[in-house]
Amino acid sequence: MKAADQSVSRKGPPTGMKQDAHAIITASIQAVLPEAAVKKALKSHPLTGSPMVIALGKAAWSMAHAAQEILGDRLTRGLVITKYGHSRGPLTGFQIIEAGHPVPDENAVRGAAAALEMVSELTAEDQVLLLISGGGSSLFEMPAAGVTLNDIQMITGQLLASGASIGEINTIRKRLSAVKGGRFAAACGAAPILAIVLSDVLGDRLDVIASGPAHPDSSTTQEALAIIHRYDLQINESVHQALAMKTPAITTRCETIIAGNVTGLCAAAAEACLQRGYEPQILTTTLDCEAREAGRVMAAMARELAERQSDQAGGHRPKPPCAIIMGGETVVHLMGNGQGGRNQELALAAALGMEGLANAVLFSVGSDGTDGPTDAAGGMVDGESACRMRAAGIDPENALQCNDAYHALKSSDDLVITGPTGTNVNDVAVLLVKPLNSTDH
Repeated sequence: MKAADQSVSRKGPPTGMKQDAHAIITASIQAVLPEAAVKKALKSHPLTGSPMVIALGKAAWSMAHAAQEILGDRLTRGLVITKYGHSRGPLTGFQIIEAGHPVPDENAVRGAAAALEMVSELTAEDQVLLLISGGGSSLFEMPAAGVTLNDIQMITGQLLASGASIGEINTIRKRLSAVKGGRFAAACGAAPILAIVLSDVLGDRLDVIASGPAHPDSSTTQEALAIIHRYDLQINESVHQALAMKTPAITTRCETIIAGNVTGLCAAAAEACLQRGYEPQILTTTLDCEAREAGRVMAAMARELAERQSDQAGGHRPKPPCAIIMGGETVVHLMGNGQGGRNQELALAAALGMEGLANAVLFSVGSDGTDGPTDAAGGMVDGESACRMRAAGIDPENALQCNDAYHALKSSDDLVITGPTGTNVNDVAVLLVKPLNSTDH
């Protein structure tokens, strides 16, 4: 991972706090890179014979690379399906297909077709190593009978704009697909599957991560139709019929290992904060709300903590220097036509709430290095961020209302840009606070 240097040279808190924040981002993501986790999983669950490897998701290339190093010449055939720009070059024995995210495109269908062809004649003597990471719901797609790719694209766009949770979104996507909700495992016939999963879903729900290509669907037709009604989604008759179809109740032999998740990301962030002199407190690893609301809450906490001196704090209440950590996945309800992502929106909302506050820095980043359809991983703000936006001609309140966090944060030099990291285990937001009388430089 190449972490960006986003230190602000104008007004704002001491540059040391932003340097700390960037170091924490780097250490947190490095701790959850998938190579070591995949190798550990394969050593604890060694495969005999000559397996084929199919890797799906934003971390697919890194996971496949690790498997290749372990399996060597025993690998019979491999396939990587990942997001555009997330491949790091050729891998011996692997076909690599890059596809669209968060809305599937023709390459997502091409990748699924290649995977289905690979497993079309397997027997109980064969083995499949399935490497799954977040993003697979979009990157790996084959429309179900009667459904078109355009149907899936249209309803995915509506769901993403509605503020629906990832569980709700994937409940719908599973029922429109020939490879989700356990259907891909069914296509593997009697061949045993070892699935190594990098979780980007709260609670590590296997039927939700990448929409569960190898795991039975726990949702019901009634739940799917309730989601359509809840968000007033516009669907045609073909989609309605597909939603009413049952998904497979059982799948072939599949053993699953969770190799990484947001709990590990937050633990790594806490350790990195502690090493830099901030007493960490992980408030939650299941953050699941509107991004702007999470930002407002963290800004309110920043104000309280910044004003809390050591003689005012009692019991186990945190006091500066401290770090408040939240992990999970927020949602954005699109109300404008701006550009951004959930981490950027959280940071922009926090910037407004932290305005004028000294000695506090907040960042929110996606562990995969991409936040929404942008080149940023997220945002990092302080008490002067909103002021810098206004000086650059940007109204931060209006930007938040229009979901245009990207341009607002860019104007104040508050974007965090890492590039694709090779992992994907949800997001982490960290608030760093030092005492008001701190002389950090």
